[in-house]
Amino acid sequence: MLLSLVLHMYSMCCVLPAAVLLGTAPTYVLAWGAWRLLSTFLPSRFYQAVDDRLYCIYQSMVLFFFENCTGVQILLYGDLPKNKENIIYLANHQSTVDWIVADILAIRQNALGHVRYVLKDGLKWLPLYGCYFSQMYLVIFPEGTRYNPELTKVISASQTFAAQEGLPVLKHVLTPRIKATHVAFDSMKNYLDAIYDVTVAFEGTVDDKGQRKGAPSMAEFLCKECPKIHIHIDRIDKKDVPEEQVYMKRWLHERFEIKDKLLIEFYDSLDPERRNKFPGESVNSKLSLKKTLPSFLILSGVTAGMLMTEAGRKLYVKTWIYGTLIGCLWVSIKA
Repeated sequence: MLLSLVLHMYSMCCVLPAAVLLGTAPTYVLAWGAWRLLSTFLPSRFYQAVDDRLYCIYQSMVLFFFENCTGVQILLYGDLPKNKENIIYLANHQSTVDWIVADILAIRQNALGHVRYVLKDGLKWLPLYGCYFSQMYLVIFPEGTRYNPELTKVISASQTFAAQEGLPVLKHVLTPRIKATHVAFDSMKNYLDAIYDVTVAFEGTVDDKGQRKGAPSMAEFLCKECPKIHIHIDRIDKKDVPEEQVYMKRWLHERFEIKDKLLIEFYDSLDPERRNKFPGESVNSKLSLKKTLPSFLILSGVTAGMLMTEAGRKLYVKTWIYGTLIGCLWVSIKA
């Protein structure tokens, strides 16, 4: 009986957040759609300001679960963000949690509503959110796909490509691709302050034999299977980034060589004092509950209120159905 109760509680750690995050999606989309219509004849800056605020509310609710309900510790190293800046965020890609890590940094700079992503093309077909997220950018994962130690063919192909190109072969990251980074930088260089080169390591992803395992999935993370996230930040002023694509390609690979050395130290160091940490001092960054709890209460409260009436339930279901269909039609036209 006790074991059954423990297993039930363990599963709820994942099911409840997933239900809330997905369940509030129609509420968010309805609010965004209503504002989109109301702001049609207003200057674009008014639409953007409210859109950023709505986005901040939803992402803050996401972080309510990931930072306050999982017991995770966030350890920051390097150039700790202080002031809000216009940046491109470059990071290694290991898990479905990686976009949450970008939010973790952004909320500490009061910039959460401004975060945008470069996503895989297939993700634009996500119900409700696909057409919305597909417009977004700034957060870039140059590897193009997730690094997973179990996908040996992907890693081997990446290393073979690097060798053929005359580039150093990387161990804990994949060979980065230049296109998205170059396009983003070229389009935004007049507005940028810097690039944040971010290296992320999830503690507890090395087995008893010293072999690296896959990073935790979103479900595993919510079930408290990741005690610490280590985040190393290098702030690079935009003037130090080469603009021509051929030179930027070499520069980007050099940045990933640095990431690889950091991760080799983190995962493979024979010195126990140096393993499971990045060089330098770390800051244990705890997020205040007041930054996330109000968003959780607002979205879940409005959604619950909608579902308590028959008209609200019909609107809720129709938003799921028609919102998804219209979103898919929209991205099909844009494609």
